[in-house]
Amino acid sequence: MLIFGLVHAALLWQGDILGTYGLIGLLMMPLFFRRSDRTLGVWILVLLVLGGAIMLISTAGTLLLPPGDDGGLAAQLQRASLAEPNYLAALLTRIPQWLFGLLSGVGTLALPTVFLVGILAARHRILEEPERHLTLLRWTAAVGIGVGWTVGLAQAFVHLGILELPNPSMLGAPHFYSGIFAGVGYAALFGLLAHRLRTRGIPESLPVRALSALGRRSLSGYLAQSVIYGPLLAAWGLGLETHLSSWSAMLLAVAVWLLTIGAALALDRNGQRGPAEVLLRRLTYRQSP
Repeated sequence: MLIFGLVHAALLWQGDILGTYGLIGLLMMPLFFRRSDRTLGVWILVLLVLGGAIMLISTAGTLLLPPGDDGGLAAQLQRASLAEPNYLAALLTRIPQWLFGLLSGVGTLALPTVFLVGILAARHRILEEPERHLTLLRWTAAVGIGVGWTVGLAQAFVHLGILELPNPSMLGAPHFYSGIFAGVGYAALFGLLAHRLRTRGIPESLPVRALSALGRRSLSGYLAQSVIYGPLLAAWGLGLETHLSSWSAMLLAVAVWLLTIGAALALDRNGQRGPAEVLLRRLTYRQSP
């Protein structure tokens, strides 16, 4: 995953998340995989508290920035790689950005916290057997999504000019931290939806089959978006990002997502895995599936 992330960042997108997932797995699995539920629960609480403290310190730090400063060095580097018209120069800019994101993705403690939650959920088959955990899933979905949407709505109000803040970037750290709750909440929501479809005996419809097909090829779907967005939006490509509004960018995102769903469904009907999944498996096991 680290190699996939490095190649992805170097060629297309500095905001890659694959490398961070790989690094978290390498660090967290030896430390926590065989730990008891109680130990995992304690460490989840510890990481939540520490992550919250980091979030508060980061938010307070933005108040010291001059008015109009929208994120400091990290945001400037992000814009630099996207605005660089020379592909090779952009590549050299993306790699250090990826390294910074790789370390900060672990250092903010948000993703490691979710990793431990995932171990607990998998151990007790919470999503595989939702009928045994309906109360937990309902509370998790309501609280998690509620927390995530609270910060998200605040950002939306700032963007629309409804809410004014000394520095809009002060919501960046709370947005990242609230993602812990929103991510877990949405996972719980989909567990509830799966249970509802199963208990009602609803035949597997085309939308459900299409989403499942993309889920089984999530790595390929994720990388396919960069293959499309990079050349289309960045300055080293067509540079269309400067001509998009919020609404047109959203429509483009939905269109690309639907395209990846269609491609995944076509592969599923032909009984084929995603190309990235096949490559990852071959590199991992050193043999053809």
